[in-house]
Amino acid sequence: MKLLIAFKKRMEEQLEKLTAESKEVQAALDTVNAILLDKGFRRGDTKEAPEVPVLKEVILPKQELEAPKPAVQHVPEPESVIPLKTMADEPLALIIFDKQGMHVLPDESKKFSVNTPPFSNFLIEKVFAKMQEKDSGLVGTKQLTEDKVFSYNIVREGDMIKEIIIRNVDDERLKELKSSIRWTFEKMYEKMKSA
Repeated sequence: MKLLIAFKKRMEEQLEKLTAESKEVQAALDTVNAILLDKGFRRGDTKEAPEVPVLKEVILPKQELEAPKPAVQHVPEPESVIPLKTMADEPLALIIFDKQGMHVLPDESKKFSVNTPPFSNFLIEKVFAKMQEKDSGLVGTKQLTEDKVFSYNIVREGDMIKEIIIRNVDDERLKELKSSIRWTFEKMYEKMKSA
């Protein structure tokens, strides 16, 4: 009986933690939605927008998922949401920063493809690959640790770009990345319009 009572108490405590964590995550999603609406950004389906930081479940070890702290760390601050637009104020993408890095969410109504230039030949090969190469060189000379190397992941649905996740971005590279990503998506949009 004592074991059952102790087990029941642990389950109740766990349920309380998960309920509190759920409320925190919901509050964070509400904040992001409010910021998106305030900034005037429109996605193809706004109901899917809060679900975009998909990899946080994959990145976190199982033990950390049970602790309430990681959920709090993923709450983006208002200044960490940056809309990218064309010169004509047409939405291209949204950049959201969190503790894991930056998430680039292309405007879904544009249907950006990985095959549309200059995505691969400029953004991937000339910007991302060069940053990764430079960091790998610094690891070789012991000036940087493996876990601090610039990395990226492109989340696709077929050829469509759903999200670009970038990790280990320092302040020095942030300006270059924002500029390069905006320029790339603007050129891709121009090619799509003229096709």
